[in-house]
Amino acid sequence: PKQVPHLTDLYGDEFTDAYREAEAAGLYERQVSARDLYSRMMRTLAQTGNGWMTFKDASNAKSNQTGEPGNVIHLSNLCTEILEVTSDAEAAVCNLGSVNLAKFVREGPDGRTVDYEALGEVVRTAVPYLDRVIDINYYPTPEAARSNERWRPVGLGVMGLQDVFFQLNLAFDSPEAVEIATRVAEEIYYWAVWSSCELARKHGPHGAFGETRAAAGELQFDLWGIEPSQPQRWAELRERIGQHGLRNSLLVAVAPTATIASIAGCYECIEPQVSNLFKRETLSGEFMQINRYLVRELQRRGLWSEAMANKIKMAEGSVQAIAEIPDDLRSVYRTAWELPQRALIDMAAARGAFIDQSQSLNLFMESPNIGKLSSMYMHAWKSGLKTTYYLRSRPATRINQTTTDSASGSNGTQRSGGQPDGGTATHANVSTMPDPAAAGSAAAVIDAAAADAAAAEAVACSLENPETCEACE
Repeated sequence: PKQVPHLTDLYGDEFTDAYREAEAAGLYERQVSARDLYSRMMRTLAQTGNGWMTFKDASNAKSNQTGEPGNVIHLSNLCTEILEVTSDAEAAVCNLGSVNLAKFVREGPDGRTVDYEALGEVVRTAVPYLDRVIDINYYPTPEAARSNERWRPVGLGVMGLQDVFFQLNLAFDSPEAVEIATRVAEEIYYWAVWSSCELARKHGPHGAFGETRAAAGELQFDLWGIEPSQPQRWAELRERIGQHGLRNSLLVAVAPTATIASIAGCYECIEPQVSNLFKRETLSGEFMQINRYLVRELQRRGLWSEAMANKIKMAEGSVQAIAEIPDDLRSVYRTAWELPQRALIDMAAARGAFIDQSQSLNLFMESPNIGKLSSMYMHAWKSGLKTTYYLRSRPATRINQTTTDSASGSNGTQRSGGQPDGGTATHANVSTMPDPAAAGSAAAVIDAAAADAAAAEAVACSLENPETCEACE
């Protein structure tokens, strides 16, 4: 940075040209292979889950705030959903809110559908609330106060997308699910922009509106080269923006929502479920819970029983190896570990055209290796994503399973692979030793899959093979 300070404030072709000029001038300290550097990045992701990606070119080229030269996004926030310009004079600020999509599924004459009209009403209520926070907030530094007054950014996001798919009985990677997720994003973006334009009509546009792409008539989907589903209403809104401007430079950001989703009783963010089995800890003790949507569907089909509950527990929350569960339910109730990650990336890219900041996108790989990760993150970059969040991998430890043996009618338990045990405990304990598989059981199928995934090329830290783990070298 000392020798090439100008690179920090450049992106796109200007960065490429300046970088090559600096390289030709010999300003580098040393040279390394780009492929080796990328491989090192993938190894770090596999070992730690960190090293979250912010693609600088996409983040800047597709931001409303970078309409004028000198306005540059240098980084995201911690959770990678906030992308705002920063400088010595301005420290980026944003206040967030999230809509619980689970509450917008309605029963109609033709079955269950998403109530987009109600969703729009909630967005029109939420945006003025978020905007008002800007005026009444406390700012610890003058740089933060200055930035928020000029740009007035807010970040309205979502949670409970998985709840919507469960209620509609849709697989997370189905074309119908992608269509709904994209339509939801478009509706939120449309009504957020509409609300901001209405606020600008009443109170005036934000101070830096003239420096934005919206002032030049460009909205987020224009920057992606995407045609919205209802061009006419967007054309009318664009005309209103030309008359009144926007009160907020940025409006939509999908945050992780880990805590508030738990409070609201819905699934986090835009993510698929990680298991059909959960452990809740309260002051009254620990409680095992099975996905309530799955339970209701099994009850409706006459398949729910204590034996079924025990099979789901033995399979550690997966239903893929339970023969009694029909194929359509197995598809809908796959976990994040059982879904193709390309589907998550493609869905994120489809909704990205209507997200003017970014989205906290976790990616899931049970046993990551450099080859798979390289392909996955390359696809994310080529798809035009601005950021990705954690790489989630599964722990090397296994669950020491104990559950009632309802098949024999006894009060014995099944432990570590399904062997009967004389104890009466009905809880699950974490074991640091791998769980031996029992042939023919659901646990055996899970263990076999885990064994295949733990191939020699895996680079995630594993207590089972420390001599081949790159993190332990």
